[in-house]
Amino acid sequence: MVLVLDFGSQYTRLIARRLRELRAFSLILPGDTPLEEVLKHKPEALILSGGPASVFDPQAPRPDPRLLRLGLPTLGICYGMQLLAQELGGKVERAGRAEYGKALLTRYAGPLFRGLEGEVQVWMSHQDAVTELPPGWRVAAETEENPVAAIEAPDGRTFAVQFHPEVAHTPKGMQILENFLELAGIRRDWTPEHVLEDLLKEVRERVGQDRVLLAVSGGVDSSTLALLLARAGVDHLAVFVDHGLLRLGEREEVEGALRALGVNLRVVDAKERFLKALKGVEDPEAKRKIIGREFVEVFSQVAREEGPFRFLAQGTLYPDVIESAGGHGAAKIKSHHNVGGLPEDLKFELLEPFRLLFKDEVRELALLLGLPDPIRLRHPFPGPGLAVRILGEVTEEKLSVLRQADDIFISLLKEWGLYGQVAQALAVLTPVRSVGVAGDERKYGYVLALRAVTTEDFMTADWARLPLEFLDEVARRIPRRVPEIGRVVYDLTSKPPATIEWE
Repeated sequence: MVLVLDFGSQYTRLIARRLRELRAFSLILPGDTPLEEVLKHKPEALILSGGPASVFDPQAPRPDPRLLRLGLPTLGICYGMQLLAQELGGKVERAGRAEYGKALLTRYAGPLFRGLEGEVQVWMSHQDAVTELPPGWRVAAETEENPVAAIEAPDGRTFAVQFHPEVAHTPKGMQILENFLELAGIRRDWTPEHVLEDLLKEVRERVGQDRVLLAVSGGVDSSTLALLLARAGVDHLAVFVDHGLLRLGEREEVEGALRALGVNLRVVDAKERFLKALKGVEDPEAKRKIIGREFVEVFSQVAREEGPFRFLAQGTLYPDVIESAGGHGAAKIKSHHNVGGLPEDLKFELLEPFRLLFKDEVRELALLLGLPDPIRLRHPFPGPGLAVRILGEVTEEKLSVLRQADDIFISLLKEWGLYGQVAQALAVLTPVRSVGVAGDERKYGYVLALRAVTTEDFMTADWARLPLEFLDEVARRIPRRVPEIGRVVYDLTSKPPATIEWE
């Protein structure tokens, strides 16, 4: 297992994901985690992440100095390289010129770069630089701006790089990470088949003859969890609450898929209840809280009617666990929508089989479990549903308009082969009405905003560069099929400064 020590880099999760893509199990801990806590995880290698701090800052995060004396194979990245160099007797200084963005290695050699040939582009982001190596270390790579772009220790298992091998802007970075894993002697057995086998065993042993309750939203996480419980053969009930805020045909699609695969499913029709509670409410956070409260009440009622249950299963993922632990940069932007706030009399034990998995790993499990692609590959969808994609008050009329428009947008993305190229796509119904022309008459119609983004981890995102011909077809088809909409706009805002959802 490779332990990634997080010193605040925006790419830390990406490092862990890249290692898992190379079939090596990895975990993330805060960079200043004490040695005793680190040893509980029995790491076979360490990676020190980058970070925004400077080693000259007295408050900068630092690893437990005892860690570096364990003799574990170690890779320092960016800030992690500077930490290693400084802690082991080298020297770090303010660089004469900061180095940001793409750079080319003008020279590279040694086992970390084994198998690389020709031009090697890397991604730099640093102001400090290593100017004197620790005793016995040697330079393994350099750029035009930086004569110490990578270094290696005499043990042949400890390395440091000033660039980020984990990002897409370092095209040969995966080969560098793979070389490190081989040099460190890390087992590469983190496969979907192996993970599924372990999860089935874990669920069977923990649940035994007891009963499990879970909420199904229609997304890939909860749907895959329901299939896992069914495959494990444990006594379970999956509850799908139709709050009337779903996309076109979503309830029927999810219900049909899960029942066919052996999930014990109960669907609760609560449309009228939710719409009544949302009447007159315009504030987005108020809408989220109302939907969360109503969901808990409906779910609790089902739990009492169908109970008792010992376990409550949730599709909590590893990024959620990292955020909950505090970590670096774990500020909450919006109210969380996992099942929370259940009444005191419903004393469940939590069952979270996916707590160490990333989203793409859950999708791999879903494939093995037979979840149909339309659900398995579905873009993320907020727990409050279309309520937070309708700006202002939610009404039945607005829901109908947005459902139709959203369906046209998503269907065309699939027809053009673009759906899988974007990480998330959505339509937002704004409260703005714009003047337009229908035949010989002027009319006022809703302004609909379309949004599509690309991202590696959803922490940051860029707007998707969809073809103009595609956007033209969408903008013509939506007002033609949905006459209540008079104007279509496309959102060009990245995250940050904006969030992916509008509310």
